[in-house]
Amino acid sequence: MLKDWTKERKPDAAEMEERLQAAREELAKKQILVKEKKLPVLVVLEGWGAAGKGSVLGRIIKNMDPRFFKVQTVTEPTQEELRRPFLYRYMTKIPEAGKFAFYDGSWMDAVTEEYIHGRMEKKAYRDQLTTIKRFERQLSDSGYLVVKFFFHIDEKEQKRRLEELAGSHSTSWRVSKKDLWQNKHYEKYMDVYEDYLEMTNQFSAPWYFIDSKSKKWAELQVTEILNRSIDTALKNAGREATLLQNVFPLEKMPLLSEVSLDKSIPDEEYQEKLDKLQSRLSELHNELYRRKIPVIIAYEGWDAAGKGGNIKRIAAALDPRGYEVHPIASPEPHEKARHFLWRFWNRLPKTGHVAIFDRTWYGRVMVERLEGFCTENDWQRAYNEINEFEKELTDWGAVLIKFWVQIDQDTQLARFTERQNTPEKQWKITDEDWRNREKWDQYEVAVNEMLQKTSTSFAPWIILESNDKHYARIKALETVVKRLEERLK
Repeated sequence: MLKDWTKERKPDAAEMEERLQAAREELAKKQILVKEKKLPVLVVLEGWGAAGKGSVLGRIIKNMDPRFFKVQTVTEPTQEELRRPFLYRYMTKIPEAGKFAFYDGSWMDAVTEEYIHGRMEKKAYRDQLTTIKRFERQLSDSGYLVVKFFFHIDEKEQKRRLEELAGSHSTSWRVSKKDLWQNKHYEKYMDVYEDYLEMTNQFSAPWYFIDSKSKKWAELQVTEILNRSIDTALKNAGREATLLQNVFPLEKMPLLSEVSLDKSIPDEEYQEKLDKLQSRLSELHNELYRRKIPVIIAYEGWDAAGKGGNIKRIAAALDPRGYEVHPIASPEPHEKARHFLWRFWNRLPKTGHVAIFDRTWYGRVMVERLEGFCTENDWQRAYNEINEFEKELTDWGAVLIKFWVQIDQDTQLARFTERQNTPEKQWKITDEDWRNREKWDQYEVAVNEMLQKTSTSFAPWIILESNDKHYARIKALETVVKRLEERLK
C-alpha cells in the first residue's frame, strides 16, 4: 500500500499559491457548515518522524475558528491512563457534534511502537488492530467524519531533516531518540507501517498518503482532501449505517415470562448470609486492589425492582476509597452530541477499583428505542456496538457483571402505591414511572431482545428474581463473590 503508492504531481509555484489560497478559504467556510450541520470531524495526522505533521497542522488551523476545534497531542500515556483500557484516552477525547478534533499522533503510533520493539506479541498486535478498526467504524457509523493522513518522506530525506534540526540549538530538542532509532531502522518501520495501514484502511475511515517533501504542498494536499471529505460527509448525512452480524458467542437466555418469581429467603437466613457475603466481598476488594483488577457491575431492571437496595448492600461491603456508584439519567446536551458510549467510557474505573452502574449503556436499546430518542438504525446497531464495548472491557482484564432485576407487574404496582402513600418515599416515584408502566408490554419485548442479543460468553446476563428483595440481594452478592473468586484464581 505505502510501498506501492504513486505520488501526485506537484504543482508549480503559481498554481500552488492559487490552489492553497482557495483551499484555505473553502475550509474556513466548511467549518461554519460543519458547525451548522452538527458534523463531528476527527482528523488523524500520522507519519514519519520529522515529516512535518506539526508544522502543517499549524498552517491548517491558522485560518480556522479556534472555538470549534481542538488539537490532541498524543504523547506517552500517563500512569492514570495506563490504568484504563487502551482506547480510553482516545475515546474520551472525541469531538462533539459540529466540532473538529485534530490528533497529532494517534493509536497507530501507540500500537506500532509496542510491536516494533517487541513489547507486544503478534496475536496481541492483531487483536489491537481489530479493536482500532471497530473504534473507527463505530464513530463513522454514528455520523463522525474520520479522516486519516500519513505523512511520508523517504529515508534520506528524514535523515537530512533530523541532522538539520539537531544542528541548531533552537530546534535540537525536537529530535528524539525515537526519531533517530526510527531512521536507523527505517525498513523495519516501513514493513510494520505497510501492514498497519493496509489492515486499518476502511471505506468508512480511509488512509490518505501525503507527499511531505514540501510543507506548502503537504498543506495543500491535506486541506483539499479535508474539504472533499467534508463535502461527501455532508451529502451523506442521515444515511443509515450497515447493520453488522454479531460475531460473539451468545449464552441462551430465558424469556422474562419464563422466569419464576416465587423464590424467597427467610429473614434469619437472609441476615446470616448477608453478613457472611459482605465480609467475604470486603476481603476480595482488598485483593482486587492489590492485584489491580478492575470490576464493573451493571444494573438494569424494572422501576421499583429494588436496584437501589441491591446496590446499597454491595457497596456497603466495599472500601469507599475504591468504588464509585454511577446513577445514569438522561444524557446531558454535551453527551448527546457524542457517540452514545462516550459518557460510559468516561466513567470506567481504574485498575483495582469498582464501578457500579445504576442503569447503563443499555438505555440505548430500551428507553431510547421506545421513546424515539434515537433512530431504529441507531438502536439496532447498538447491540453489536455494546458487545464490542464489553469485549474491550473484558479483554482489558475487567470483571464485568450484568444484572437484570426482574419483578412482575403486581409487585411493581404495590411498590409504586407504597411509595406514593409514604411521604419519605414519594421522591422515588415520578409521573414518568407511571407512564413507563403503561408501556410494560413494549418494554418487555425490548428487554427480551436485549437479553438474547447481548448475553455473551464473556459478559452474560444474570437475572435477579426480585419479588423478594432479600432473595435478589443475596443472589447478587453470591454472584459477585463467585465471579471475583474465579477471577482471582
